Amino acid sequence: MSSTPTRHQPGRQAAIALSWSGGKDCALAVHEMGGARLLLTTITLPYQRVTMHGVRRELVRAQAQAMGLTVWEVMLPAHCSNEVYEARMATACRHLREAGIDTVVFGDLHLVDVRAYREAQMARAGMRAAFPLWGREPAEVVRRFVELGFRAVVVCVDVARVGPSWLGRPWDEALVAALPPGVDPCGEHGELHTFVYDGPIFRHPVGFRQGRVVTRDGFAYLDLVPSQGVR
Repeated sequence: MSSTPTRHQPGRQAAIALSWSGGKDCALAVHEMGGARLLLTTITLPYQRVTMHGVRRELVRAQAQAMGLTVWEVMLPAHCSNEVYEARMATACRHLREAGIDTVVFGDLHLVDVRAYREAQMARAGMRAAFPLWGREPAEVVRRFVELGFRAVVVCVDVARVGPSWLGRPWDEALVAALPPGVDPCGEHGELHTFVYDGPIFRHPVGFRQGRVVTRDGFAYLDLVPSQGVR
């Protein structure tokens, strides 16, 4: 399994890459940065899906195509150790630097330990980490996301904290208001993950249909199936 990024679609000429999961926070982050040259995503190779979110690889490529950007894919094994993850990300960062990228943007909001880890990881690679959403209140993030015209659905939930009945619902102010007590509205602790399929960063919506639900390792995943039409 190679950690050399796989390239698709030409992108903008800004010296930044975006850490891309396909979800709400990274979508808003790239909007707030005014664009990027490429997207950097991790794919769990045995499943051909985005790590943690469980979205099909084809749909991330469809997002990139709709944004007119490049997506570089870092391949990870199932149940990837931190050592393997860091080694493959280091290789990816070397390729980024060779391509003239000096900054990686992340969509984190307020987890200090996560930010410190990312900053250290980028510093070791001779790069900079940027956090355009840092310090914003989750409610503010939700409002801005909706007001800008973004559209997203919930695709992964921690069944102990949210539950599979939330899968497939639009991520908006109504959903956030109905979440169980103690759940971060932006899912900063891994309570939920989303797939963004429309908004101001897209040239056109990404088409998909909802498939079956799979539960694995304490998480429930909604399979999104690519389609030619627009959902």
